[in-house]
Parts: sequence; C-alpha cells; structure tokens
Amino acid sequence: MEVKDNLWITLAQTDIVWENPEQNRTVLKRRIRQLIGQSDLVILPETFTTGFSMRASELAETMDGPTITWLCNLSQESGIAIGGSLVVKDNGLFYNRFVFVTPEGKVFHYDKRHLFSIGGESVSYTAGDQKVIVNYLGWRIALYTCYDIRFPVWCRNVNDTDLMIFTANWPASRNEVWKILLKARAIENQVYVAGVNRIGKDGNDISYIGESQIINPRGDVLPNLNGAINGFFTCEILKTSLNEFREKFPVTNDADRFLII
Repeated sequence: MEVKDNLWITLAQTDIVWENPEQNRTVLKRRIRQLIGQSDLVILPETFTTGFSMRASELAETMDGPTITWLCNLSQESGIAIGGSLVVKDNGLFYNRFVFVTPEGKVFHYDKRHLFSIGGESVSYTAGDQKVIVNYLGWRIALYTCYDIRFPVWCRNVNDTDLMIFTANWPASRNEVWKILLKARAIENQVYVAGVNRIGKDGNDISYIGESQIINPRGDVLPNLNGAINGFFTCEILKTSLNEFREKFPVTNDADRFLII
C-alpha cells in the first residue's frame, strides 16, 4: 500500500435533505467529483443520507444496498477514500454505521458504540462493541460517531492511532461543547482529530451550525475551515509533524493501562 506523509482531508459540511437518500447522494456525488486530484479522503456527516432520524426500520439499507454501492463506485472513480455514517440493517438489527471505503474497493465499518439515549437512538438502533482502526496510506485512522466523543476512555489512543474521525449531527445549542471536546480528544491522545458536522435544520426542527474542524495534537485548529457555511473544506495534515511532536513530548509513555469491559 502507498504511504503518504501528507494526507489531504476534506470535511463535507453540508445540509442534509431529510430522509431522502437519493437526493443526498446526487448532491454529494457532484461535489466529490470536483475534488479529484485535490483530496485523499472525504468525510461525510453522520447519517448523511437521511439526517438523524429514528425511523430506522423504514430507512435502513443493507451492506449491498444502493448507498454502499454508490460509495464504492464513487471512491474508485474519484481515487478518494470516503467515509460517513448511514442507517444499516444487518442480521435483523439496525445500526448507525460509519462506513469507510477506499479506491481499492476495501470496505470497513464501525457501529456507533454510544447511542444518544436522550434522543431515543438506543431504542431505534443497536450499539456496537468494537473499535475500528483503518490503515489507509500509512495512517492509522480511528472511526467514531458523534456522541462517542463524550467518552474519552472509548476513544483513548493506546499507541494505535494517528487520526481520529468524528462524523456528527451535533446541534447548534451545544456548539461550544463540540469544539471543546474535539480539542480535548486531540490533546490528550496526541493525534489529529477531524470532526465533520452538518449544517441546516432537520425534520425534527433541530438546527446545526457546522463548525467542522481539523485539530492538531497541540490543540490548534487548522485553517481553511469556515464556521456555518455549506461547503467542502480541505486541509493537509503531516505525519512527520505528528511524530516529531510525540518524540519531543512523549506523554503516552506515562499513560494508564486499562481494559474496556
């Protein structure tokens, strides 16, 4: 596999047409095609085909359904890896599943571990129980979804992660919390963190302000990202910079050891 020191990441900070997978795929396909030759990885928001709907049984697709097929074809066509979550039915259960596909045709998935019970997600969906770390272009990329970011033990880097991705539908009312937690996860784990959040208003009249960000292990927000604008924002991260910082300030050597039960 090709190894890249510099990884170009695009955050797709977009509005989502409520419960309309076909229309959302059409819009995203046009935008992603414009990134050919400019990005290595596009991250889509949580439940990017439907919005954060609890109608899992009506909206769920299978792993050989239209959206996964669309993701694979678009990734191969564009030469760009693509990741984001959608509603999936698997073995009779419903998952908020983060799917990550590569141009080589590989498909990885992570089932959201921490379901937002306050909003009824734990009633409509089944929680996952496995962390997933994808090795792509020499980068170890951990996949997480929205509410997971509040649980630092689950997200802990145990010398196995370079980049954490959080795909989200994070309401505007808790915007400052989103930004603080993104920084915290980057600093405490000495990793890059990429958080992509939708904008607009969903079918439950909940507003989203975006504030998608890429943060380096020092806690600095990288440039080229723009608040609440509907757009795709691309930023470069560097493995050499990450490794140099870790060598200079090796806090993981003093980290606690633990098991997740």
